[in-house]
Order: sequence, then C-alpha cells, then structure tokens
Amino acid sequence: MGLLAGSTVMLLTVIWGSCIIVGKCDLHNSVAMDKQDTKGFSLKGSGVSTDLWTKYAARIMVFSVIPFIIVQLPQILNSTSGRHLAVLISLIVSLILLIAYCIYQVVQPWIQRRRLAYVEDKHVFFGFLRHIRTHPLGRLLTDDGKLDKDFAEKLFTTLDENGDGYLNAAELKALVVGMQFEEIDLNEDGAVDRIMKDFDSSNDCLLELPEFLDGISKWVSRARSSASGIKNFGTGKFLDDAHHQTTQEHAQLKSGDQTDEVTEGVGNPKLTTLKAVLLLVLGTIIAGAFADPLVDAVDNFSDATGIPTFFISFIALPLATNSSEAVSAIIFASRKKQRTASLTFSELYGAVTMNNLLCLSVFLAIVYIRGLTWDFSSEVLVILIVCFVMGTFASFRTTFPLWTFSLALLLYPFSLALVYVLDYIFGWS
Repeated sequence: MGLLAGSTVMLLTVIWGSCIIVGKCDLHNSVAMDKQDTKGFSLKGSGVSTDLWTKYAARIMVFSVIPFIIVQLPQILNSTSGRHLAVLISLIVSLILLIAYCIYQVVQPWIQRRRLAYVEDKHVFFGFLRHIRTHPLGRLLTDDGKLDKDFAEKLFTTLDENGDGYLNAAELKALVVGMQFEEIDLNEDGAVDRIMKDFDSSNDCLLELPEFLDGISKWVSRARSSASGIKNFGTGKFLDDAHHQTTQEHAQLKSGDQTDEVTEGVGNPKLTTLKAVLLLVLGTIIAGAFADPLVDAVDNFSDATGIPTFFISFIALPLATNSSEAVSAIIFASRKKQRTASLTFSELYGAVTMNNLLCLSVFLAIVYIRGLTWDFSSEVLVILIVCFVMGTFASFRTTFPLWTFSLALLLYPFSLALVYVLDYIFGWS
C-alpha cells in the first residue's frame, strides 16, 4: 500500500513538476507557443499548454478515487462492523470503473470526432451571426440582445432573389460570401451545407421564413448563454466573445486530433486487442502473485540495512517502478509542443487512474479473500489529497504557468511528512 500511495504521489508531484520545467514555452495570450522558449524561468511568462482531452483525463483521475472513499467509510464513521463488506463493495466498484475506463479509451476517438464537429458547427454559426450583424439593412439585435425579427425578415426577402418564399443553397451562399473559415479548414460551400442542415427542420433543402428566424434566434440565444459579465447585449460584443471562445476550443481539440509522431499501422486489430487484454490479465496475475514476496523483500532489506520500511516502500520503490513513466514523460515534455505536452500529462493522469483502479482492485481482492484488516488510513488520505488537489487544479485549465511546478513539488515533502507523522507519531498504522 505504501508503494501504491508513493507511486501516485511521485507521478503527480515530482514527475509532474519536472515536466512543467523541461516543457515550458513562452506564454502568449495565456497559450504556450510551440518551440519558443526565450523568457527563461519567468514564473508567469512561460509555461505549458495542453488540449481539452488532457483536462478530461484529469477529471477521470479524480473520479477514480471513489473506491478509496468507499473502503475507508467504516473508519471515517468510526465503525468496526461492515469493514469486510466495505472492502467487497469497493472491489466491485473499482472493477466496474476499470471496465468503464477501458471502454472509454476505445470509444474516445469517436467522442473526440463528434465533439470537434460540434465545435466546428458553433464556429460557423457564431461567425455567421457576426457577419450578418454588419449588414447594411439594419441591426441584427435589439437592445436586450435578442434577434430583431424585422431585420431578419428584410434580410430573408433580400436574399430570396426569385421571390418564391424560400431560400435555396445558392441564395444562402450569397450571404456567407466573405466569411473566413480558415481556422477550421472549411470553404463557403461547406458553411452553407452546415447552416442549411441546422436551419432546415423540414429537410427539403429549402429554408422558409420561420425556419430562418428560428435558426438565427437559436444561435443568438446560445451565444448569449456563453457570455459572461456583459450587460449591454445590444452592442453584439457577446457574439465576438462567443466566436473567440469557440476558435480557442477548436484549436485545443484539433491539437489533440493531430500527431507529429510516426504511427505504426495495426496489421490485425483483433489480434492486437487480444494481446492487450492478455497482457492486462498477465500483469494483474503478476501483481497479485508477487505482492507477498515484495513485502517480504522490503522487510528483509529494511532489517539488513536499518532503513525504515516507510522510506523503502514510499520513496525507493516508487522511484524504481515509475522510472519508465518518468523518462518517457520528460522526453515528450522536452520537445516543447502542445501536442507532446498533452501526451505527457495524459500519460501521467492515466497511470494514476490505473493505480487507483487496477492496482487497487488487486490489492482489495487479496485483502478480501484472505480476510485481512483494512488499516491504511494514512496512505489513503495522502492519495485523496494529492489526487484531489492536482486533479481539480488540472481539470479546469489547459495552461500551466511555470510557477505551478512549485505547487506540485511542495506536495511531495508534505505527503511524506503527513504519512510519517500519522503512522509513526499518531499510530494510525
């Protein structure tokens, strides 16, 4: 358990902070610029940026501590009964979450493509609203930020060249001429297709006046809902803000959808999947089979050297077992690109998630089958603190200035001191 806690703490403190230092780039408008590192060790002027999917990985990591909370409930409630049941429930929950996490990894590319398409739609529609806001026929919005229907009706009539009461794709294209879609690699025809698909509720490839009004009103409302701190909606500034936010979101999602690494083709996907599952099962069996010998080896080494088992299990072993993740993460981070930084931190969050689910499942299974007593409050508390602090911190931002490395590094000695004090002074263990 000391190894499990020490591994989690080391990944989210020492290795996380080191990746911030070696991966730092110059910050411009709160975004790290790839390959630019001219500001030295500027605590606020340099840092690391990641994509949105890395932020989601941090949130998943936070949720992965749920089994720890469940198994710890009897101790929290100061109850001696139900501890064995709590171990079983926590084991079941950790296995369910592990399966769900594996499924998520499989479907995540599909989710990413869907999310990217939705953001591209928002980019088109918010850009469309900004474009027609400057139309000479009048004002798009009223003073309270709602659609001016008189203006929209005049615009519809102007676009309806043949006067049949419908707008076809060619007539709608005349409205989007001049709009810029380079950020999402889209031309005018593609923009017309997206607008027609969203506005055309009757699916007849023609827009009637009510469909035109409803479509514009819907996206004006969405732009207003995304605005913050704006009182005078009539100026239309919230449209600019919504469009800017969508552009940034698209850039972050797109960075997670591209790779500058050489990817090997998968010859036989089914065989690869089977191999991955077998390796996962084999790793689980190895972890369970060598749990006892590992503890015996630590005890014997401690007796022979006089070094407390605490320092071996909480410092030395995590350093050895996390060496591959550390080297891989630092190499990726040193390339100073948003894509590689995203991979680096996603790998760290994923490793902690697997610690909290797979490794804990093996540990809980041993405890339950052998009828052992769960008495690891100090280790669980440290895991909860570090995962909550770093996971919550990384869940709501994609840019980390250089000063954030100090937060991570300070958590490491704090965690060591906390476990030592709780175990050896207050006698928790």
